[in-house]
Amino acid sequence: MDDMRGTPVSAAKPSSLEIYETALNAFNCYRGDPVEIIDKALADDPGFVMGHIFRAHIHVSLWERSVLSELNAILAILDELSGAANDRERAHVAALKRWAWGDWNGMRAALDRLLAEYPRDLLALQMGHLLDFYHGDRENLRGRIARALPHWNRDDKGYGFILGMQAFGLEECGAYDEAEETGRRAFEMEPDDCWAQHAVAHVMEMQARQDEAIAFMAAREHHWAQDDNAFAFHNWWHTALFHLDQDRPVRALQIYDRGVRAEPAPIQLMMLDAAALLWRLHLRRIDVGTRWEELATAYEKADEAGFYAFNDMHAMMAYVATGRSIAAAALLKIVEAEEDQAGTNGMMTREVGLPIVRAIEAFGREAYGEAMDTLMPVRYRAHIFGGSHAQRDIVHRTLIEAALRSPDKALAIALTNERTSLKPHCPFGLQLKQRATQ
Repeated sequence: MDDMRGTPVSAAKPSSLEIYETALNAFNCYRGDPVEIIDKALADDPGFVMGHIFRAHIHVSLWERSVLSELNAILAILDELSGAANDRERAHVAALKRWAWGDWNGMRAALDRLLAEYPRDLLALQMGHLLDFYHGDRENLRGRIARALPHWNRDDKGYGFILGMQAFGLEECGAYDEAEETGRRAFEMEPDDCWAQHAVAHVMEMQARQDEAIAFMAAREHHWAQDDNAFAFHNWWHTALFHLDQDRPVRALQIYDRGVRAEPAPIQLMMLDAAALLWRLHLRRIDVGTRWEELATAYEKADEAGFYAFNDMHAMMAYVATGRSIAAAALLKIVEAEEDQAGTNGMMTREVGLPIVRAIEAFGREAYGEAMDTLMPVRYRAHIFGGSHAQRDIVHRTLIEAALRSPDKALAIALTNERTSLKPHCPFGLQLKQRATQ
């Protein structure tokens, strides 16, 4: 059979394919629990290959060590079902195995080849897009979608979600006007497309349009902040940043409690947004109460150190902010060991992860010169360990704050001049410049 976009599926039961489409739509708009949905199909049809593949991809999308056990169990099932799989499904399995082996770039390459053959594979497109994000590959965030788009038209199921992905890729490549126009077209077609919402929010972040952005997020809150929206925490994070740059820390903390960290979920994606917001407040010496303690404890309980360099950076922020020197030293030791590993994260750690973790630890010791010297060579290469421009801005903010607290006023002035040239109307940037020149 074929799915709703004409992509071949080896399903034997039409009901399995119907449930798959429901689960895929949930994944597209980050609504509900796509694993719970697809499990209904697998309960009735244990041999549904694409159902197992979908389930594996959802686990990978969390990008943390905790999913490896379940992922390997699913891959074992898929090996047993390989004789029933078609070529596209076997290509998916090969890509998933790359991730399980730690060859994350290999998974990206495998999905590139799969999509060249099956450009209307919506699951492969979304997973490839997320993989490009986790690698900070702005060119492929745009390019992967651009390669597939000519094979789609606006009447296709899922076309609006494709536009939402395209909008984010355009934004990361600096094509802000086109990104905003594409993002708005995307959520006109799919009003609950919170990825398109977030793409436009990124445009406004990069252009320092804070007041407009706050109104934009509020006007469409009923589309992206539903109780079952698994991506709402990140759009709340963006909303909090807009308020913080307008010098409204109390409002930012209210949003932290309401949406960014509404519950202490031990999910790395959610924890890193919480850490990133609190660290921005920490750099401004704003008291956040016991919020850091809860988060640092969650990082200590998680077995994630050394798995993904981007997560390690945020864990170190939590340890530094709470004065947990023993936890910080333990994390640093694990990250230093990861530097010698052969997988994709080993490369990320060598190139940027370890220097940045060291710099944050030095910042915590008030060794501001050491933090500056460590961050300066890597600040423009931080994309190597993933995230967006908005997320990686934390590296630049930390560097500037270290310069402001050090005797090196010339560097502080130079860095704040650079920042205000990019965002001349941002109140926060202007405050930094004023501090540097005092």
